Amino acid sequence: MIKALTLLLALALPLTVFSEGAKAELSQFTANKVQRANTLQQDERLPEAIVLLEGLDPSRDYDKAFVQRMLGVFYWQQGNHDKAVRNLSAAVASGLLQDEQAWITQRMLADILLSDEKFKQALPHYYALTKHIPATQKADELWLRIAQAHYQIGEWQPVIKAIAQYDRYERKAKVQPLTLKLGSQLQLKHWKGAIPTLDTLIGLEPNKVVWWQQLAGIQLQLGRSKDALGTLAMAKRKGVSLTQQDLKTLAQLYAQRGIPERAAEIYAELDGAASDPKLVSTQALYWQMAKEWEKSITVWERAAKLDNQYRWQLAQLLLQEGHYQQALVQLDKVRGSKHKADVELAKVRAYYKLEDFEQAIVHAKRADNLQSSSASKSWIKYLSQMRKMDS
Repeated sequence: MIKALTLLLALALPLTVFSEGAKAELSQFTANKVQRANTLQQDERLPEAIVLLEGLDPSRDYDKAFVQRMLGVFYWQQGNHDKAVRNLSAAVASGLLQDEQAWITQRMLADILLSDEKFKQALPHYYALTKHIPATQKADELWLRIAQAHYQIGEWQPVIKAIAQYDRYERKAKVQPLTLKLGSQLQLKHWKGAIPTLDTLIGLEPNKVVWWQQLAGIQLQLGRSKDALGTLAMAKRKGVSLTQQDLKTLAQLYAQRGIPERAAEIYAELDGAASDPKLVSTQALYWQMAKEWEKSITVWERAAKLDNQYRWQLAQLLLQEGHYQQALVQLDKVRGSKHKADVELAKVRAYYKLEDFEQAIVHAKRADNLQSSSASKSWIKYLSQMRKMDS
């Protein structure tokens, strides 16, 4: 951004040096040499023009300042910024250049320093220029450059102040100054102030995902989860290219707001939604939270096929919904020692519901052997009594 700056009137300056005021103040000798240098420059013979001006040694201070100013422009055109800065600095420091001529020269100097990333050196010149801005010059551009310079050296509060001055002259919202303002607000953790800035940026660039992401992030930072949900949901409706993580966050916010079915639907849209066991299991869990039992069972079945660790959740839900035979099939496929006792107790419930009390007590005793608990003991006692009653 900085290196692409266009120096204000830099190319036009050599063509305007022969105003009536300039002719009146320059000595005839210097005026003739300047005229010749200007002609050479226009004929694309810039090195010759520079040699001609460097060979001058004006005795009059004004002539010297004028030549230095012109050399500064030519050196900038040649790409020699060090010599451009040296000559323009001398011309400005002389204080002999008059009115707008002097203002434009100092502006050129400031812009060259800014383009060379000499931000601290550029700033005093810019601030000096703000004290009197000619009617023909754009004050908003000047304040924008000041904001850019402060931003590059991490001076966040001055950036915001400079943009406030910029806004006095330019009422139309534009992305570049708003971006500088936003970056400074985020650095200063001015979360509330950043929200209207982001709202404006979204209005200007509605398809730029980073604005939506930052707005939702700030809303979450402030504990405004409902607003964050609205922001991400709106971005999705508008077709903004949200990342996978953005969509996961949106799903979580729906679940937190008591709308888990929307969370499940969003997870079903994610990349790998049908092949990633974790994504599939999360989708199943959201359907379960929504009490959409059959949908949840279907998705848990898919998750279990992808990763056997989800057999246990599937079996539990099948048992809950009265699919006892299917539950027993899945319980037989549960692996690992973590759920062994629980699996046996689940089988007890299934066989009990199927009125197979003999198998039920067998598994109750297995559960008790694996991990004796009040549940296993209660089942053994209850089922033993029922067996006595049946005998």
